Amino acid sequence: MPAGAGRRGLPQGHHLCWLLCAFTLKLCTSNLRCWLVEEFVVAEECAPCSNFQAKTTPECSSTGYVEKITCSSSKRNEFKSCRSALMEQHLFWKFEGAVVGVALVFACLVIVRQRQLDRKALEKVRKQIESI
Repeated sequence: MPAGAGRRGLPQGHHLCWLLCAFTLKLCTSNLRCWLVEEFVVAEECAPCSNFQAKTTPECSSTGYVEKITCSSSKRNEFKSCRSALMEQHLFWKFEGAVVGVALVFACLVIVRQRQLDRKALEKVRKQIESI
């Protein structure tokens, strides 16, 4: 008779393991925001956080913008951090400015180095001409 042919299901030790895993998963998902696990509708569009919200709402700390959402199944109202188009535009232009600044620095370094090499080459040619 092949090994395990007369047994059905999992060995008894594994039942406890699966039960513990299911319980742990339930605990983890119960602490999640409703918008992570269910459908939601945006009740208020993405807007800058007020001074009060910045102090009391943890979602405001990451971007400074928040939108109010309503989850479909649980009917809970929650705040969700969001990124505004204006903020994205500012970040884009800051990045572009940094790239142009770095490019100018390296262009200046290339010009300085090229002048040094040109001087060395001219000095070498001058010495060769003098030695003749």
